[in-house]
Amino acid sequence: MNNEQNMMNKFGEEVLHGLQQTPKSLPSKYFYDARGDKLFQDIMAMEEYYLTNVEFSIFENKKAEILEAFLGKEKSFRLVELGAGDGTKTKVLMKYFLGQNVDFTYSPIDISGHVLQQLKDNIQNELPNLKMESLEGDYFDALAQLNTNHNMKEVVFFLGSTIGNFNLLEAISFVQKLGDQLNPGDLLFLGVDLMKDPQKILTAYNDPHGITKSFNLNLLSRMNKELGANFEMGQFDHFPTYDPITGETKSYLISCCEQDVFFEALNQNIHFEPWEAIFTEISQKYSKEMLQQLADKTGFKSVVNFMHDEMGYLNAVWEKQG
Repeated sequence: MNNEQNMMNKFGEEVLHGLQQTPKSLPSKYFYDARGDKLFQDIMAMEEYYLTNVEFSIFENKKAEILEAFLGKEKSFRLVELGAGDGTKTKVLMKYFLGQNVDFTYSPIDISGHVLQQLKDNIQNELPNLKMESLEGDYFDALAQLNTNHNMKEVVFFLGSTIGNFNLLEAISFVQKLGDQLNPGDLLFLGVDLMKDPQKILTAYNDPHGITKSFNLNLLSRMNKELGANFEMGQFDHFPTYDPITGETKSYLISCCEQDVFFEALNQNIHFEPWEAIFTEISQKYSKEMLQQLADKTGFKSVVNFMHDEMGYLNAVWEKQG
């Protein structure tokens, strides 16, 4: 069985497991097929989806202070980026670091070798003098490999409020596992979206252009193409919620009528009640107190926060404690 077949079987297994639960759910990682990637790029370019531009603005305006926090007493470091994507924001900092003659190596980590090769080609064109060692695979396995093969201070990037893809308990577990692969004195550079005007948050996940709706419904289209399902797009809607107490933004797909969906590849029928919801994604927003608790519970010390006060977003520098 080849790798593509393995991935298809895994997709089918996880979809079936989620849709047979009460309440129903689907893994958000499957948003990202070719069309999903394009739609997410469109989302990031929207004015309403403030997260990308705000983090970019912090990097542009605070790059000298960020470098100072990274260097500390050290003269060199390894910049490790988890889920680097196209590296657009990170390149803002790396160009500045190179201009300051900083001795650093860039190590992007991604599960997709295709994404890493595109990034490598792009970096070679734009930053030919950058020392780069990419690693394909699981975050934790790759970090363990770095820890074994190198004796260098690590600065781990986890940007774009990706930490918000976990609920609070999951975030604690993730950051603890991350810390297990780091040495005392290593740094975590974390992008965090803070609690703010609930309407601003909701609009970012339910824009007036319908792009986020298309992005969510594309998951059904993917199941139609890859699993032989017969979802009718017009019979499902996209519905986000935001809880200003917990900071949880959740996305759902709603069945607008009673219906059955057959999955040919799985030889399974799934029944939907009228207005039944499928949970697809969480985006956790933090208060500063919650963020401090996350650091305290996971063995990190907060060093400095780079704030965008107007938009309620920050990039935190945390140091791994001994």
